[in-house]
Amino acid sequence: MKCSVIIPYYQREPGVLRRALESVFSQTHDDFDIIVVDDASPSPVEAEVGALTLEQRARIAVIKQANAGPGGARNTGLDHVPADSACVAFLDSDDEWTADHLKTATEALARFDADCFFASIEGGEAFYYHFGVTDLAGSTAIERLCDDPPLVEIPDLASVMLRNWSFLHLSCMVIGARLLRTTRFEAALRLAAEDVLFFHDCIRGARRVVLGENIGATRGEGLNIFHGVSSDSPQFLQQQFNTWVALDRLESRSSQRPEDRASIRSYKQTARRQALWGQARLMRGHRPPQLGLLAQWAWRDPQILRSAVELAIAKIAR
Repeated sequence: MKCSVIIPYYQREPGVLRRALESVFSQTHDDFDIIVVDDASPSPVEAEVGALTLEQRARIAVIKQANAGPGGARNTGLDHVPADSACVAFLDSDDEWTADHLKTATEALARFDADCFFASIEGGEAFYYHFGVTDLAGSTAIERLCDDPPLVEIPDLASVMLRNWSFLHLSCMVIGARLLRTTRFEAALRLAAEDVLFFHDCIRGARRVVLGENIGATRGEGLNIFHGVSSDSPQFLQQQFNTWVALDRLESRSSQRPEDRASIRSYKQTARRQALWGQARLMRGHRPPQLGLLAQWAWRDPQILRSAVELAIAKIAR
């Protein structure tokens, strides 16, 4: 089964992409091509690819574009997948795959007639919120498909995801032809949560989703949009607003089960509170709040005004 590997590339540190590519070329499944989408990266892609052998470089297509964010870069990659590719695997440019990741994924898709596969991921202390597929056994029903490699299925995966999607990661995700030709990222939500919408759309659109308990990827330490962003920075408010927008869209796409709506609305409230605390920190530093974006948010979501009042009351009460 031929697989196209899509790597969106935007890094400031040299050598990061090279490590990711070396992990692809170390795969035990060798029927693949690679699409690197250079999203106007500050660190040149040529230096990363140039260190590889001629044979390796022949398997890589580099597409350059104006900066469109990670979702836009992945969409460009999806739009350039060759017609003979049966599936697509995503890999962030600062992450690395374990050697059997593609082999496990492609065999699982074929054996169980599935459209989507997720492996587990591990990372450093900065990614404490991620947990593996095996950890789901204590909180939801799991159907074991096989033991070598350990593969499972969750009957109501979309609802499980809405409670906590930290066991899902794009660098561990492989999708089949049925999804790669039709499903895309919402690139406008470039600062937050476009991956969550993509997960949901793929899970809902798949005939079957298989989960692997083994580690498929290791998180890297390259540029990450959430790390190093202060809560009183302009970018932070935009992130929280985009997160709320993504969650609002997710709510409209999800089933009307009360527990699903409750999960999404809880996340939406967290985004509101995070945004308001950041604006309060601005004002404590004698800087003006970002009234334009706050007004845009309030126009779409009057609930944020109520949250602001509740926050003020709680502060006065203390």
